[in-house]
Order: sequence, then C-alpha cells, then structure tokens
Amino acid sequence: MPVQLPADEFERLVEAELDALPADMLEGLENIAFVIEDEPDDDEDLFGRYEGVDLTQRGQYGFGELPDRIVLFRLPHLDAAESLQELRDEVRTTLVHEIGHFYGLDDDRLHELGWA
Repeated sequence: MPVQLPADEFERLVEAELDALPADMLEGLENIAFVIEDEPDDDEDLFGRYEGVDLTQRGQYGFGELPDRIVLFRLPHLDAAESLQELRDEVRTTLVHEIGHFYGLDDDRLHELGWA
C-alpha cells in the first residue's frame, strides 16, 4: 500500500533530505529553487525535473537571471513507496539525480553513478 503523507509533511521530508546531502554536493548550487508539485502537467512518469541551463552550458550568467528549478513531484513518490524509509530513499535519489542535471550530468552518467 502506498505511503500517505500530506503536502506539508512531504515538504518537511524533502527539506530534511536536502539538508542531509553532502555539503560538497550543495555548495555549487546557486540561483536555484526547489519546488514541490503534486504531479507533472504532462503524462510523463517522473519523480522530478530539472528546469534550467546546466553549468556546462552557461555562458554569461548572473544578475537578473530567473532561478533554475528542481521540481519534485509528490504523488509519484507516494505511489512508489510502501514505507516512510522507502519514501525518504526515493526523495534522496531524486534530489541527487536532479542536482546532477544542474551540474551537467546526463541520464547515462547518472545511471553509471547509481543516481538514477
């Protein structure tokens, strides 16, 4: 049976998992917003999405730029987890995966690293 967790509790869980990530993974993040939505607007089967220009593709980047976004989709996470620990693990994997995209890692490389 999937985990049931209200939106505010899911947000706290995401914040806790983000805070628990290694500092060296987070120190390069700049001008990025972490957002939680219930599910993707399209019919894709996604846990998360990176929206922005990754570090390897940026030219002149700075003042006045809108923040990139890492979006986590709550309902797919809840549907995939049968325990709170499974949910935490999947949220952590999704965060690492999407942060990897921010740093310019493609899905193949993320799979090689075990982050996908």
